[in-house]
Amino acid sequence: MKILYTATVLSHICQFHLPHIKVLKDKGNEIHIAARDNLSEKNGLTLKYADKFHPVDFRRSPFDFKNLKAYKQLSALLKKEKFDFIICNTPVGGILTRLAARKSRKQGTKVIYIAHGFHFYKGAPKKNWLIYYPIEKVMAKLCDTVVTITKEDFVLAKSKFKTQVEYIHGVGVNAQKYTALTKEDIEAFKKQNDFQDKFVLLCTGELNNNKNQKTVIETVSMLKQEIPELLLLIAGNGPCEAGLKQQIVSLGLEDRVKLLGYRTDLEYFTNSCDLVLSASFREGLPLNIMEAMVSGKPVIASDNRGHRELVFENKTGFMVKADDSYAFSQKIKLLYKDKKLRDDFSENAKEAVKPFIAENVNKEFMRILVNE
Repeated sequence: MKILYTATVLSHICQFHLPHIKVLKDKGNEIHIAARDNLSEKNGLTLKYADKFHPVDFRRSPFDFKNLKAYKQLSALLKKEKFDFIICNTPVGGILTRLAARKSRKQGTKVIYIAHGFHFYKGAPKKNWLIYYPIEKVMAKLCDTVVTITKEDFVLAKSKFKTQVEYIHGVGVNAQKYTALTKEDIEAFKKQNDFQDKFVLLCTGELNNNKNQKTVIETVSMLKQEIPELLLLIAGNGPCEAGLKQQIVSLGLEDRVKLLGYRTDLEYFTNSCDLVLSASFREGLPLNIMEAMVSGKPVIASDNRGHRELVFENKTGFMVKADDSYAFSQKIKLLYKDKKLRDDFSENAKEAVKPFIAENVNKEFMRILVNE
């Protein structure tokens, strides 16, 4: 079969879909990718397994007129190439792909949209429901299957969208990558980075307003006297980087908070930390939390749809309000003082994450393709 993957940016494909793509490639399928190439912004991230990459000038904002150019580029590609399946992702990439693929569907191409977390959900701003819900409801009619990765999204789409709706356990976490490190590997990494005597917190994700790293930094400021060996590592890059640097300096946390930039070796940092934090306002199904759980790390996360799918209160971690730095600080102190609780959370997390590992998710996704 000839299969096209689309997304607004290429990094999305590289970060989340290579396990699917590898399985499809190994089965003898021809894989094409269409996206805007932003890999120069992502240090060390590369595209693998694809037979051909087609640059398309997608823009993240649905109101950016440059998306008209992207639509024309995509339409020309679909006119030139005949695909058996089109698997589209991300809000703008998904909308433009489904619009451009209308004629292709009439000619037998199957179109699948993977929803990585609708912008409308329980507790979402009203404007999200007013803008995004009607759009997705209409767009659902322009594809053969909508695949959701959270149960909340699945229930909503199943009841409201006029198309086939399926659920899978996310995009699949690479458990082997995170469990392959030996104790010696981890200890050597800690020594190399002077982590041996630190109580290390790790927060990963794009540096943007939604990921809300500023709350995590405020939390460290509250704890710097009570936990002298506390160290926060923030991995990622993005538009809020300058503001976060300024916040770190203004709070006098230069020796307590380190911005790591974009990393492709997060398995070392995840295995070397004591706790994983996430204060994001909105999540689909966060891969960084699954990576933490595979590594047996307790999680303290903001209470949102994506985190609720993964973090089981008082079993694998805690959830608090996204902007409540005091609540974050109290949960950190509790886990800092109680090693047995950390160990219990660790074992529970490794068990709870099993349905989300790549091997299981790939099987779920392949069943959807076969049923098509």
